[in-house]
Amino acid sequence: MLKRSFLLRVALLVGMTLGIAFGLPANDILGEVKFVGWSKTEKLAGVWIDGQYVGYLGELKGSKKLLLMPGEHDVAFKQSGYTDVTYHFALNPGEKYTIKVLMDRDPKAVYPTQTATVKIRVSPNRAGVFVDGIFAGHVDEFDGPGQAMLVGAGKHQIEIALPGYETFRTEVNLLPGQNFKLETDLFVAPA
Repeated sequence: MLKRSFLLRVALLVGMTLGIAFGLPANDILGEVKFVGWSKTEKLAGVWIDGQYVGYLGELKGSKKLLLMPGEHDVAFKQSGYTDVTYHFALNPGEKYTIKVLMDRDPKAVYPTQTATVKIRVSPNRAGVFVDGIFAGHVDEFDGPGQAMLVGAGKHQIEIALPGYETFRTEVNLLPGQNFKLETDLFVAPA
């Protein structure tokens, strides 16, 4: 009798746990923000929410979707050679908000005449790459065969950043035509 009662309680507890785990309604507190990029340029653009770099547009979906507290937010999209795009919006609890992003070439962009090539291999390869404080792209754009970043010859500050990890910083002094390889792993930031 004790054994049967114990099994019944375990079955009831498991059933309740599964019911809670699979029967919960969608999140009623946080709002979800979805981004739609029209071209490769937009999909590779860096995304800042309320001044904090959070990743690049093309990755912020699925398990990496963006959930925010209700209230007013600012979002900025940045891509080298293009004008920044910014939006201000208010998000309600449980709301799904979609932002369509279209970027224009920056007519003021200046490109160097003497360049060096920088190949970057950093783990995780989703991290953002900043050259002299300006977003240049994410690591995955500069680490494969035939992929590299062109920068002007001379001194540059390079930062590799991703939320949840310690930022990597280095200074390089590149000669015209030089091929430079940067390899490192980002350390998880202390909790």
